[in-house]
Amino acid sequence: MAERLLGTVLRHDQEDQTSRPTLGEIGLNHFAPYLMNRVMARWNADIAEELKAHGLTTAKMRALAVLSVSASLTINELSVFAVTEQSTMSRTLEALEEQGYILRRPRAGDLRIRDVSITEEGRAAFDKFWPSMYDSLLKMFDGVTDEEYRAFTAVLHKILVNIRKHDI
Repeated sequence: MAERLLGTVLRHDQEDQTSRPTLGEIGLNHFAPYLMNRVMARWNADIAEELKAHGLTTAKMRALAVLSVSASLTINELSVFAVTEQSTMSRTLEALEEQGYILRRPRAGDLRIRDVSITEEGRAAFDKFWPSMYDSLLKMFDGVTDEEYRAFTAVLHKILVNIRKHDI
């Protein structure tokens, strides 16, 4: 699929909504959501294979990754950061707690809220997997300069601000 982009994709200043380009005019190879889905589907598939060798699932890895750089989070916050449905996160946290990888404690000021934190065992499990995760990152960005990587992540942050539903 080596189509060419004909015209402008982002027509922000168009008052006439009928002048939207068609997907055919944009082409899949220039439609950012399609490309992001392909990239993340490949990343997730590659990571899932590696995770099996470490006795982890994608949801567990995401939770441990987020908790490895956070003091503690609520289940809702962790669900947002780990990009996982809250019901899936609750089941994941039960399994991680059984493995001794996380602790869930009621918050002192509000016993309805549970704060989740990583244990030393959980940190060790994540640290064991981190080299595989980082190597996948390097593979994904092979040939990309540090400057391009910084620009790319800056654009992703702008997009996230535009679409996010949470303040975090």
